[in-house]
Parts: sequence; C-alpha cells; structure tokens
Amino acid sequence: MNFFLSVAFVLCWSSGFVGAKLGTQDAGALTILMWRFLPLAAVLAVAAAVRRRTAWQGLTSRDLGRQAVIGLLSQSGYLLTVYWAIQLGVSSGTTALIDGTQPLVAGALAGPLLRQYVSGRQWLGLCLGLVGVALVTSADAGANGGVAWWTYLVPFAGMLSLVAATFLEQRSRTQVTPTVSLTVHCVTSALVFTGAALATGSAAPPAASSFWIAIVWLVTLSTFGGYGLYWLALQRFGVTRVNTLMFLMAPVTAVWGALMFGEPFTAQTAVGLAIAVSAVAVVHAADGSPARSDDTTAPHVNLARAVREESPSRR
Repeated sequence: MNFFLSVAFVLCWSSGFVGAKLGTQDAGALTILMWRFLPLAAVLAVAAAVRRRTAWQGLTSRDLGRQAVIGLLSQSGYLLTVYWAIQLGVSSGTTALIDGTQPLVAGALAGPLLRQYVSGRQWLGLCLGLVGVALVTSADAGANGGVAWWTYLVPFAGMLSLVAATFLEQRSRTQVTPTVSLTVHCVTSALVFTGAALATGSAAPPAASSFWIAIVWLVTLSTFGGYGLYWLALQRFGVTRVNTLMFLMAPVTAVWGALMFGEPFTAQTAVGLAIAVSAVAVVHAADGSPARSDDTTAPHVNLARAVREESPSRR
C-alpha cells in the first residue's frame, strides 16, 4: 500500500509540470493560471463559508494577511515563473529539477537567516544538487538552441520565491491548518491571476478543447491529487521520507516530458539527474531524526524543515 501511495504521489506531483507544458501549447501562462484557480477558489471559499469550521476561529486579520503573502510567494509567484519558463521553452524536467533544489537551498540558508546550525553534510548535498542542476540546464540549453540563456533564471526566481515563503512561515507564531492555508492561498492566487489576465487582455480562454483538458488535468491531478496525496503521505511516512520522494520529481518529469512532448533527454541529462538525486541521499545519510506526522504547515515549509531536521543540534 505504501509503495503504491508513493508512486501515486510522485506521479501526481510531477503532473503539474507536465500539465503546464500541455496548457502552454494553447494559451499563455496567465490565462492558464486564471482558469486553474478561479473555479477552485470559488469552491473552496463557498465550502469555508458553509462549514464555518473551528479551524478559522481565533485567526486574526494579521494571520490571514500573512497567509495571503505566503500564498502570493509560494503559489502565485512560484507557479507564474514555472509556467512562464516552460512557455519560453525550458523543458519541464529542467524546471522540475531547479524547483527541486528548494529544500537544500532553504536548509543552507537556515543558518544565516534563522540562526540554526547547518551541517557539512547539508552543504555537500547542496553543492551536489547545484552541480546536477548545472549539468541538466546546460544539456537542455544545448539541445534548445532557440531558448535564450536568461530564461533559465526564471525558474530559479520561482524557487527563491518558495524559499522566501518558507522563512516567512517559519517566523509565524500561529498554527494554521492545511484547509485554511489552501483556501487563502488559492483565493489569493485567483485574485492575482484574474487581475493580471484582465489587465493584459489574456483572460479569454482559447477555443481549443485541449486547453480545458489541461485545466482539468491541473486541478484534479496536480492540485487535489498532488496536494491531497502529499498530506496522506506525510501522515504515513513523516516529513523526511516525503522530502526524499520530492527529489524523484525531476527524473520522473524529465522522462515524462521526453515521452509525451519529445523534450531533450541526453546522456548528460541522465548524469545530471543522477547527481541531483544523490544529493538527497547525502543529506539524509545516517538519518536518525524521528518522523513527524503532525505538521500542519504548507508543503514547501515541511520540505525545508525536513532538511534542517538533519542538523545534530535539532536531534
């Protein structure tokens, strides 16, 4: 059962990058993101109003404002850069790999920003991860001669947006349940993307049926499937093992993109992916920290926290 849950989680989470590639074939990033989040936010907002669950009680306007900013960084800013990078020609596998370095970068920055000890093993894992990213990115750039060099900085900006959201969440003293955070984040993203799409004249969806297939794909597989299975896997496995599964997204997405869209997958790509995946093995070597299944923060926060929990000072 745990094996099939792990496979389903990896596939659903990876489907977000593939769905972005599928959607950008018919429309721009803002159009896709508007129609991905607008119906979803409406459903979540109505559900929150009808249920009036205790999860919302005790939360101040400042708490909700902080969650809105976290959603702006971790969802709006991050997804916009992912979709835009793929629209510009960066392969879905390369985008997934750059995104996958977020836990290592957050773990490395935990020392100077949060004054938490970062071990030498973590720094070694970060260096390995960056080497893998460099190899895959250069292979992708060599195979896609028409893609400008600066486009590869776009997913890096999204990854840094996730890191910023991570540390903002870490400084919060209020515990927010996943239901509340998901609702606030999705409503924030819906407002941002709808406003941006209307302002740029890109709100109207294309007539192609493949566009709506991509939207259904993203809402069901990526949002509900990926996010829902994330929390189920977190309960079953704990933070550390889920973080390890996250590093499988890049190779799965790269193979998926090569088979479905003919994206480049060279020997250098394979080597870079192998090095990047080995980075997490280095970080988690000799893991003795207990698994935690009671975290109720957002996924990007748990990923960074899992890396930091490898530190001896937190054992």
